[in-house]
Amino acid sequence: MPEISETIQLLQYLLPGFLAAWIFYGLTSHLKPIQFERVIQALVFTLIINVLIVPTKWALLHIGNIFAVSQWNSTSELVTSVIFAILIGGFLSHLTNNDSFHSRLRRFGFTTRSSHPSEWHGVLSQHEWYVVLHFKDDKRLLGYPKVWPSEPEKGHFYIMQPSWLGQDGTGSNIEGCEGILVNTSDVRWVEFVNKEN
Repeated sequence: MPEISETIQLLQYLLPGFLAAWIFYGLTSHLKPIQFERVIQALVFTLIINVLIVPTKWALLHIGNIFAVSQWNSTSELVTSVIFAILIGGFLSHLTNNDSFHSRLRRFGFTTRSSHPSEWHGVLSQHEWYVVLHFKDDKRLLGYPKVWPSEPEKGHFYIMQPSWLGQDGTGSNIEGCEGILVNTSDVRWVEFVNKEN
């Protein structure tokens, strides 16, 4: 029985870290890592959250000397850690989706990488351009990519304002069609077309 109790305590300790990681992977296109790596990430997030709880507890106890709301106990510590987990997971998702952190690191020469999971996703997310999908059967579809897959090997494009391109480059709109879903396995390559053209 003591082993079950210790396991439950360990899970309660790691729960804010797992919550932060769950929010991060839920809001970004990054693939979830294997189970061992998830536990390591949960430990890292838990460490960060516990470090942030120390000054928060100190500040709240000092505020409590002036205006007391409740005592600091295990429940208030749990609530504080859950709040920090939500904030950390959301903040890291925001930085990752906007490539904010890595763009600054690139500017100062620390890295050449982006925060996106692949070059495929980075290009599609950073350019609001129309695309021409070149199919394996030599057909071409012009449109605006509203949704695209995280990986080039699987998933679908959702192309809005679709029109088929002829050999001469002229387009013919698909009447009554708001959008079309295209499987990436049918696409040979993607051409980007500037909106002003």
